[in-house]
Amino acid sequence: MEGGNGPNLQLQQLPLATAAVVVQPHTDSFSYKENLIGALLAIFGHLVISIALNLQKYSHIRLAGSKDPRAYFKTKTWWCGLFLLVLGELGVFSSYAFAPLSLIVPLSAVSVIASAIIGIIFIKEKWKPKDFLRRYVLSFVGCGLAIVGTYLLITFGPNSHEKMTGENITRHLVSWPFLLYMLVEIIIFCLLLYFYKEKNANYIVVILLLVALLGSMTVVTVKAVAGMIVVSIQGNLQLDYPIFYIMLVCMIATAIFQATFLAQASQLYDSSQIASIGYILSTTVAITAGATFYLDFTGEDVLHICMFALGCLIAFLGVFLITRNRKKSVPFEPYISMDAMPGMQNMHDKGIAVQPDLKASFSYGALENNDNMPEIYTPATLPIVQEQHGSKGVSAPPYRVLEHSKKE
Repeated sequence: MEGGNGPNLQLQQLPLATAAVVVQPHTDSFSYKENLIGALLAIFGHLVISIALNLQKYSHIRLAGSKDPRAYFKTKTWWCGLFLLVLGELGVFSSYAFAPLSLIVPLSAVSVIASAIIGIIFIKEKWKPKDFLRRYVLSFVGCGLAIVGTYLLITFGPNSHEKMTGENITRHLVSWPFLLYMLVEIIIFCLLLYFYKEKNANYIVVILLLVALLGSMTVVTVKAVAGMIVVSIQGNLQLDYPIFYIMLVCMIATAIFQATFLAQASQLYDSSQIASIGYILSTTVAITAGATFYLDFTGEDVLHICMFALGCLIAFLGVFLITRNRKKSVPFEPYISMDAMPGMQNMHDKGIAVQPDLKASFSYGALENNDNMPEIYTPATLPIVQEQHGSKGVSAPPYRVLEHSKKE
């Protein structure tokens, strides 16, 4: 009986397996279409954001000498940049609703590529072809590597899609892998914050790790909020779930603190270092958070995961080469350094050099000699007069003050 039932069971299971195979390609094609839509929205958003920031920067540079600190509000260039900035942010925000988080996050390299290309095209210096190639060869190589890495990310990105309903997000939020990940992240964040605040560990890696840990929670909540909004637009209302507002508050709070730490890092370090190191750390931590919370890589084969990791590494290298070639900003020094000009006489106050003296003139700082200026603008002199004795033996003052009139 057992031997006779075996073939029957196999024959009964065969149509089910065949039906599953028939349905699976349709699901894959639909999910790849969503991946492409999300990737295109992210690329469009980052391109527009890069153009917007450069437009606003151009507006600020043109009005650098203006006495009105808010003169840029009156320019069309700045307002056009602001409009494009909002449009780009909306594009990036909506991309999280279509594609997996681990695919969208690395595509921020597009903004670095666009900024490098815009900087090269609108360069104001005079250059020769040989000097240009030697100076910007790293930027060209970095752009090429970043483009190749972006292509690999889109091609071999995770293909997991799930409707962002309130039940699904709540189930992911209380899952033990994400709770364990959150515990580890909170411990690391508290340790880094302690060393940064109490031990004054103002290292760029420490600050940008704090930014990356906050950014991972930002992108997790952004995907949840964007996905629930899209599902609500499609007809299944999700805005009445409390988890939506919890995610919305967490998104705003983490974004604000993330911007605060980024502002502190920009005061201490060069923007090129922040761009390269921040991109690498933020992308790595965000992909880890997406893989833990949304289970992005569940069901993916080893080849796709390895090619996706290779794309990330190539994009990291490309961004590093692009930002490495940027000019480092030189801080403006409004005063002459002490004893920086050898061979010049110095005025001393108790043996400490104060300012260099040009042409041996008793003038302050680097001003020209004022000996030829009208006498009315020169300081009062105190000439020494020989001591004169009176008849009664009373000595006269050893000096007298010469009063200058306008005629003199």
